Amino acid sequence: MGEVEQRPTAGSRLGVQENAGISTLEHGQKLPATPTGKLTSIKVQMLDDTQESFEVPQRAPGKVLLDAVCNHLNLVEGDYFGLEFLDHKKITVWLDLLKPIVKQIRRPKHVVLKFVVKFFPPDHAQLQEELTRYLFALQVKQDLEKGRLTCNDTSAALLISHIVQSEIGDFDETIDREHLAKNKYIPQQEALEDKIMEFHRNHIGQTPAESDFQLLEIARRLEMYGIRLHPAKDREGTKINLAVAHTGILVFQGHTKINAFNWAKVRKLSFKRKRFLIKLRPDVNSSFQDTLEFLMASRDFCKAFWKICVEHHAFFRLFEEPKPKPKPVLFTRGSSFRFSGRTQKQVLDYVKEGGHKKVQFERKHSKIHSVRSLTAKPSEQHSEVPTQNSSFTYGDNVDSPVVQSCWQGKELKVSVEDGGQRASPSLKKSPKEGRRLDGAVIATMEEEEEVLKDRPQHSRPQAQQPSTAGSLAGSPHLSELSINSQGGPAMANVTLSPNLSPDNRQASPLVSPLLNDQSGLRTDDEEEVRRKRFPTDKAYFIAKEVSTTERTYLKDLEVITSWFQSSVSKDDCMPETLKNLIFSNFEPLHKFHTSFLKEIEQRLALWEGRSNAHLKGDYQRIGDVMLKNIQSMKPLTIHLRKHSEVLVELENGIRNSRKLETSCRDFEMQKVCYLPLNTFLLRPLHRLMHYKQIMERLCKHYPPNHVDFRDSRAALAEISEMVAQLHSSMLKMENFQKLHELKKDLIGIDNLVIPGREFIRLGSLSKLSGKGLQQRMFFLFNDVLLYTSRGLTASNQFKVHGQLPLYGMMIEESEEEWGVPHCFTLRGQHQSIVVAASSRSERDKWTEDIQMAIDLAEKCNGPTPEFLGSSPPDTKSPEEPTVDQESEDDLNASRTSLERQAPHRGNTTVHVCWHRNTSVSMVDFSIAVENQLSGNLLRKFKNSNGWQKLWVVFTNFCMFFYKSHQDNHPLASLPLLGYSLTIPSESENIHKDYVFKLHFKSHVYYFRAESEYTFERWMEVIRSATSPASRIRVLSHEESHVY
Repeated sequence: MGEVEQRPTAGSRLGVQENAGISTLEHGQKLPATPTGKLTSIKVQMLDDTQESFEVPQRAPGKVLLDAVCNHLNLVEGDYFGLEFLDHKKITVWLDLLKPIVKQIRRPKHVVLKFVVKFFPPDHAQLQEELTRYLFALQVKQDLEKGRLTCNDTSAALLISHIVQSEIGDFDETIDREHLAKNKYIPQQEALEDKIMEFHRNHIGQTPAESDFQLLEIARRLEMYGIRLHPAKDREGTKINLAVAHTGILVFQGHTKINAFNWAKVRKLSFKRKRFLIKLRPDVNSSFQDTLEFLMASRDFCKAFWKICVEHHAFFRLFEEPKPKPKPVLFTRGSSFRFSGRTQKQVLDYVKEGGHKKVQFERKHSKIHSVRSLTAKPSEQHSEVPTQNSSFTYGDNVDSPVVQSCWQGKELKVSVEDGGQRASPSLKKSPKEGRRLDGAVIATMEEEEEVLKDRPQHSRPQAQQPSTAGSLAGSPHLSELSINSQGGPAMANVTLSPNLSPDNRQASPLVSPLLNDQSGLRTDDEEEVRRKRFPTDKAYFIAKEVSTTERTYLKDLEVITSWFQSSVSKDDCMPETLKNLIFSNFEPLHKFHTSFLKEIEQRLALWEGRSNAHLKGDYQRIGDVMLKNIQSMKPLTIHLRKHSEVLVELENGIRNSRKLETSCRDFEMQKVCYLPLNTFLLRPLHRLMHYKQIMERLCKHYPPNHVDFRDSRAALAEISEMVAQLHSSMLKMENFQKLHELKKDLIGIDNLVIPGREFIRLGSLSKLSGKGLQQRMFFLFNDVLLYTSRGLTASNQFKVHGQLPLYGMMIEESEEEWGVPHCFTLRGQHQSIVVAASSRSERDKWTEDIQMAIDLAEKCNGPTPEFLGSSPPDTKSPEEPTVDQESEDDLNASRTSLERQAPHRGNTTVHVCWHRNTSVSMVDFSIAVENQLSGNLLRKFKNSNGWQKLWVVFTNFCMFFYKSHQDNHPLASLPLLGYSLTIPSESENIHKDYVFKLHFKSHVYYFRAESEYTFERWMEVIRSATSPASRIRVLSHEESHVY
């Protein structure tokens, strides 16, 4: 075999080496919280115009992405930089480091963020690293090219001459002319070429580092250096531009500075709607008014400028991070936004602590190699090449096409898109201290703003396995969440405080399972002996997860193929064509997966040594079994493609046949149908996603030389292809299924399910009326917002009271006006209502989703026609005392033929949200689909002594409890919305491994897993239910669902 040629890595142009990152954590300081959930790919355009992709958790804060970029570049002084992007309103904004990325960027995969300089220091000698100064030089070059850095011709020629010196070296007239012909550094460059070459002739012998230094020395003296203009008007309506710099706030007319307000003069910064306000300190010698007011284009422009002013003040003026303000007990006023990161002083102090090793990096377009940071004494603060100290280690697997990058236990992969080549550097990532520390800035504003509540998390470093994605075309990025399960508090301590409903009614009895039978208790000694008999390899537990979840999936298929088929045949209520369509597409799947489960269980028996204890390695793998069966599954996709037709035709049959409707409703009331009936019709498509996730974890676990790696990787490629082909269909089916499920919970509405309508969010809010705050259930779609009250009938359905078309709607903050915490006003074209959420976070979720739905509605052809059945919309204002005074007769007055008085399931997600006073979005449902798990757990009540073994199925935000996996129906269920997931404390005396705790008010349950892997998996999937996402996934108007 020949020698393997090493491909250039993503950071080769900067000489990035595979390293362990640079930790900026002080002694004893804990790592930031580990974000969880599915990874999303985000493109970042670097300062040298290359684009690189970073994969980060969907709900990770912006800090995770910025840290990934800085670690990718081995950039120590990353605090000077930021990520900017165009939001959905085409406003350039900075990525908030504390706020989840998914809450800031609607479609991360379609947005390219720009890595640029954010804070320009007054003296470039304060930049201690040569790499940092190189990046600043690239920023100056970019600003010149785009016309942002305006200057006279002499300064422009001198700047370009230093850029040319750093790129091609000493002067040579022929080379200079060729280079300037190919590279345009400034508009109308041709007129300056002779002057550029004249200056370049004087730079002979100057190194690239010296050229960068001189370039910055000239640029920093220019008036427009580091300036980003923000259009505004003064009180007289004169057009001006505002900007912020290290000195304070600047006022420009065109590109000429006409005024400046130093930070020392500024007492307070605020904004109210479109008005930006600067409150100055009293000065008898000044002619300025106490408060200056500037009008900007919109509230969003105003807020964006206000935030960057807050950040500049904190970064340049404070010695350390401003501490967060204490949260008020009852009322809050002002923004929650605060500067996050190290101040400039802290950055300087950190970098000057020790000498740094010599590290080479390559410059784009440069023929000259440069040494990054020569060793010097710490006291030489302003040396031309400042002191630097970095520790770098090469990765173990430098020839691997994809090697690891770890952000506190979360796999974080980087791929590069440069010249058509894709490669990934090896980076073991340690997040920097500076962007983690919280702080609040003195500036305030007079509107309620979004709050991101920090949730304490702890993590233990995990042993890293080599990570390889291979060279599969279109292969998904592999990820794995490593969570501690031993040795003290090591998991996310997620606490969601549920609230009582406005009328202080107690929560429904569904808060706890009714499993009080202690007959299933087992002793700890029995558990330890059983545990020690089985293998401890992670691959074994992954294989076991395939087996346990396959058992549940097979039971779900039997709900359709056996129980439902028997029920409709007995009632003789289903047309033969519909019966053939449903069961002819589900029975082949049931037959195949019955055989698949047997093969998996046989392999596990061999692996555990139950059948052939002498057999070893050949049977201690699962990838070959998965590959064989996934390939055999491909012919079955013909049945999977018909599931959308099955779902639509069944709903059409129910709508057209009273007898079939009654039969299906009665079947849903049976214990075996523990979920809505149409949910089971989606299970085969959901199962494909589970296979994909399982194979991703397996490939992530195996080293490339493992005997099972090749089969596992091939199986992953096969299942990924199947998922990609069916994913679009599945999304449409999920929305269709959700609309029909909601239809069963609502009365007073006729045509909820129409083509193009998409469900966004449902949940409990309090509506302000003449009688005060009254609990209402709200349902948000992409064209309308419904509000309902719970019926006082046996059906437990929700009666629709009104609708607010989203076209032309406005959201107004109204806490001060009404004196109600977390309230806001929804002002439509014909009516307005005032509503209050149970918490700040709930309010932010609702306002964010409603605003996005409004934006989508504006893109449609016009307002949506009213579609209430027979209940007129509530058009009264909050002051009128007759609003929402319902009686039982009123609740029963309006019913369509499909909503007669009948027994109705009382533990649907809608009812859980009502009792727990919370909300869920469509993306929460999608995440719940991906986070399903089955297996044995030991459960213990708060005051009991022993542990009871149960078979537990987690799906649809709920834990279902069985005596064993052979049972056909659950004994009880525990909806988890509103529950808190924690690790037991020492005071609780749970001295066992792999234990997690669920609690809601006075209800406390302890669950114990059999291994570290299963513990991690249960924690991961349960957290998805106890910590719902705040950003919803909505298709664009062009992608609207068509049925």
